[in-house]
Amino acid sequence: MRSITYFAGILVVMGLAFWAYRENYATQAAIGEMAQVQRQIASLREELGVLRAEWAYLNRPERLRQLVDLNFDRLQLIPVETGQFIALDNIDYPKPPAPVDPLVVLEGIATPEVQP
Repeated sequence: MRSITYFAGILVVMGLAFWAYRENYATQAAIGEMAQVQRQIASLREELGVLRAEWAYLNRPERLRQLVDLNFDRLQLIPVETGQFIALDNIDYPKPPAPVDPLVVLEGIATPEVQP
């Protein structure tokens, strides 16, 4: 009887050792994947910083003004002035359509027209 208990105990210990071994490798793989994702995030943030700096450099007002002057004959761009804007209250927005009563629509469908 003792030998069966010892054998079962050894099997349980071996099973737990195998489980711990697999969990250890799964954890190491997850840590490696997390480190790779963090490196990728850092790389993308650096790239985003470079793109923002490039955008700021390309949108400098003096550079844009030079481009407008250079291409004035084709683009006909002129500087924007404050007098060209109006208040939002002065804009006539379209009126929303009147609400439709569903009962009136259903009555129109339900009653057939009689032709003489």
